[in-house]
Amino acid sequence: MDMELIPAPLRADDRGRGGFVLDPSTTIAAAPGTATTERWLRATLGAAFGLPLAPGPEDAPRAIVLRLDDSLDPEGYRLTTRPDEGVVLTGGSPAGVFWGAQTLRQLLGPEAFRRAPVDGSASHGFGATDIEDAPRFGWRGLMLDVARHFMPKDDVLRYLDLLAAHKLNVFHFHLSDDQGWRVEIKRHPRLTEVGAWRPRTKFGHRASELWDDMPHGGYYTQDDIREIVAYAAARHIRVVPEIDIPGHSQAAISAYPELGNTDVVDTAALGVWDDWGVTPNVLAPTDHVLRFYEGVFEELLELFPAEVSPFVHVGGDECPKDQWKRSPAAQARIKELGLADEDELQSWFIRHFDTWLTERGRRLIGWDEILEGGLAPGAAVSSWRGYAGGIAAAEAGHDVVMCPEQQVYLDHRQHGGPDEPMPIGYVRTLEDVYRFEPVPPTLGEEAARHVLGTQANAWSEVMQNRARVDYQVFPRLAAFAEVAWSALPAPDERDFAGFERRMNAHYARLDALGVGYRPPSGPLPWQKRPGILGRPIEGAPPNV
Repeated sequence: MDMELIPAPLRADDRGRGGFVLDPSTTIAAAPGTATTERWLRATLGAAFGLPLAPGPEDAPRAIVLRLDDSLDPEGYRLTTRPDEGVVLTGGSPAGVFWGAQTLRQLLGPEAFRRAPVDGSASHGFGATDIEDAPRFGWRGLMLDVARHFMPKDDVLRYLDLLAAHKLNVFHFHLSDDQGWRVEIKRHPRLTEVGAWRPRTKFGHRASELWDDMPHGGYYTQDDIREIVAYAAARHIRVVPEIDIPGHSQAAISAYPELGNTDVVDTAALGVWDDWGVTPNVLAPTDHVLRFYEGVFEELLELFPAEVSPFVHVGGDECPKDQWKRSPAAQARIKELGLADEDELQSWFIRHFDTWLTERGRRLIGWDEILEGGLAPGAAVSSWRGYAGGIAAAEAGHDVVMCPEQQVYLDHRQHGGPDEPMPIGYVRTLEDVYRFEPVPPTLGEEAARHVLGTQANAWSEVMQNRARVDYQVFPRLAAFAEVAWSALPAPDERDFAGFERRMNAHYARLDALGVGYRPPSGPLPWQKRPGILGRPIEGAPPNV
């Protein structure tokens, strides 16, 4: 039975009798442990349909019954319609119940995704169903870069809702970079007083000569972060905060110049970087820098509790070694530690924080450059430069999240045509994303078990507002969600035509949610206007 669900469930059958009707008499019977889903149903379906969805007994004729059964996969669920027109939703854990509720919402049609209520006296329903489902991967994520372009708190909360609607369970929160520091650290106030603001912004990709001369910035207060984390937890989404070390740190150095390599560069003259690409200004390998960032991470661990954020991302990518090579202090540190070179110096830096986080019950994860110079024993790897880093890490017994830029960097263009706004990167269509395979076929069975899952990344150099993010991320995130959740065949055997057919129904859901996705026929006229999504750069190369 094609129920037009995204992501596709493991099994969905038409039971051929009865059905479910949602109307003013519908109640919710929630077993212990399912309260978060009960509240979510009332706040979403209740609000969309103008219904109370009051508590009631399991045997009520039109009850939504929420149960737990630990014999199921922890994130799996079973959704059935009873002959007496009630729904029984059973999850292997509270998270499984919640993911089943996302399926229930889709079955009720696009009206279930609206914020403004439809007529609360009407009935809404669907035919009898019997669905069994569970995810392929435990890590199904989206990385959102708020450092290059700041995204207000309410927009972050909205994206958590969009992740939940697609059964994605990891939000990788990129909070610092050369172009901005986005989280309040009370013991180091200049990180946001200075580091959160830049005087201007390059308009377009790094080859552009266009500039927006308006200052840009913003940051999240610690109360903002607590709200975001709580909102994610209520949707069974883990949050992975990222603070970049030792590269991508010019915003921090501009706020505290002593963090940089002061013996080879006038760090006091550095500002928050206003360009894209990779800056040569990196952290100095000093004890002072270690203590400074330990203080940063201490506050982060309080804001991101372990039950929501077991992993902490430290970046570790694109760290030029030129300043270390020229720095007498850095060379002395290499000699003191008995290291071979600057790559091992970066490894020493990462290993320090791997030990520090492990002692506090957390796990370090970093981009695949942390493999250079030797990988810290407990570290996990985000494999972004293709599959090679992930393969090497998995074969060495390290856990891996696959997020290769060639397949799942959603800031890259969706079409090669001239109308694509601000074209950058590889052309990756909806079909390309749908045919992405997170587990390389060359991995053996034991190594493949180290692939925790997969993640799409949305870097924001050319995504200066919510509309631009929507356009780049959707509809491709729907295809990615199916790759991460569903038990799909090999890439060349996947039924993309069937997925497109289901997407025709899903576009109506995205419309109801107010998502400004790229239409299948190409960008609409308003989506090409400067200031909304941006404009193509004259003479831009095909891949930048």
